[in-house]
Amino acid sequence: MAKESMKAREVKRAKLVAKYAAKRAKLKEEGDYQGLARLPKNSNPIRLHNRCKLTGRPKGYMRQFGLSRITFREMASAGLIPGVKKASW
Repeated sequence: MAKESMKAREVKRAKLVAKYAAKRAKLKEEGDYQGLARLPKNSNPIRLHNRCKLTGRPKGYMRQFGLSRITFREMASAGLIPGVKKASW
């Protein structure tokens, strides 16, 4: 499980990215890189990190399912993910 503070930090970054998305696009279109540099660093979408929706684990993230590999495996073994059959893992 990820620390609650790390999850909260990711939520805060996501809000900043959404808040400054239009302004960032406008500045990029104009080529105003000085204006981009004055925006908060965490408003850059590159700083967002994918995390598992259930556990918050940042590593082994499967984008198609929004889960970490460990959570995906547990759910697939329990039959909670339709269309996934257990092979030899």
